[in-house]
Amino acid sequence: MNVKKFTAATSRDALRKVREALGPDAVILSNRPVDGVVEILALASDDVASISSPAHETEMAQPRPSLSIPPDTYANRRVAPSPAPAYAAPESFDMSMMASQMSSMMQQAMNQAKDSASAEMSGMMNEIRAMRGLMESQLAEIAWGTTQQREPQKAGVLREMLAAGFSASLSRYLIEKLPAGKDAAESLRWIKTVLARNLTTISNEDEILEKGGVFALVGPTGVGKTTSTAKLAARCVMRHGPEKLALITTDAYRIGGHEQLRIYGKILGVMVHSVKDESDLRIALKELRNKHTVLIDTVGVSQRDQNVAEQVAMLSETGADVKRLLCLNSTSTNETLNEVVRAYQGSGLAGCIMTKLDEAASIGNVLDVVIRQKLNLFYVSNGQRVPEDLHLADRNMLVDRAFRLKRDAAATQFSDAELPLVMANTSTARNDRSLREVSLG
Repeated sequence: MNVKKFTAATSRDALRKVREALGPDAVILSNRPVDGVVEILALASDDVASISSPAHETEMAQPRPSLSIPPDTYANRRVAPSPAPAYAAPESFDMSMMASQMSSMMQQAMNQAKDSASAEMSGMMNEIRAMRGLMESQLAEIAWGTTQQREPQKAGVLREMLAAGFSASLSRYLIEKLPAGKDAAESLRWIKTVLARNLTTISNEDEILEKGGVFALVGPTGVGKTTSTAKLAARCVMRHGPEKLALITTDAYRIGGHEQLRIYGKILGVMVHSVKDESDLRIALKELRNKHTVLIDTVGVSQRDQNVAEQVAMLSETGADVKRLLCLNSTSTNETLNEVVRAYQGSGLAGCIMTKLDEAASIGNVLDVVIRQKLNLFYVSNGQRVPEDLHLADRNMLVDRAFRLKRDAAATQFSDAELPLVMANTSTARNDRSLREVSLG
């Protein structure tokens, strides 16, 4: 097989390179982001036929070499008696020891045979999986090409979802489940309804402001944790007064990080407690156990840093019921947001806050992650003003906004010929549990 690799800044540019090099019938083996670019592995359609006739079948078809021995080589040949051994056999030969050794040798031989068979079977299964993937990709590509011709409104809705920032896998799943007989407008309304239904939000602020408790805002650096903490603090003060609230910061590493929260605390009339480790946090929470609400502003840690697990463990083992709220940056890509959720999930998240909504060119990416990861969306943040730029999540409004904030069509719109290639290599519900859990109503 002659597998070729193509890289480009966008999927569209990479697909164009594939078509130019291998033709429109090229088979896409993989499509993934690598180091800021899109990498596609592709195979020419002519090379697919070679898979059906592996090299080992050709080798097996060759005749086995035979050893030709002249008929008279051993005829009438007398075998000379073997010379006597140069040593005398012991009188008491241990037959049981010999049997044990032979049994051990046979067992080793059998184990080696089993390992060899296991390795061969594993290799065969890998080949079968690869062939199955190729077949599924080709069949999906053909199916999407047929769908475009038979139901062109589905292709239009698919473009809308991709332009809004939703993943190709979620888009494919919903398009496949789209009821028949709907025009483009009705189809898009059905898609919006399903997306909104699968967004879990809190109905009112009593979940935080009235119930109270200990809340820790977590997430990578620069996602707006400190500002969001200040906005929540201001709402708590307006509801219950400053004496019912306590603020804690673990951000002792970032220059000026704790000072920013201290400034907000001074404005609100709330003292800010700084802690360095789990022991300090445990002591602080014990001293503040009579407070109605305690908000913790944590240090930002990259989702790929092993310290994320340590931070989650620190918050989980304080002896208090610390509810973690994950701040999701709306300007991040779908892949990055999925990494963040997986890293910060730990034993479970109480919910999440969408931040930097005002800076995002599209928000379908973050809504996609919230839906598929079954996160409880508390608030959305759309600016730096405290506390004005913090709002309860309205799922219908967010879905409508996602389709209004479609990205630049010139850069992201796929042509009719590209859509089958894009959709052929996305995961299906069979391979993605998060898709199987999407409710269609």
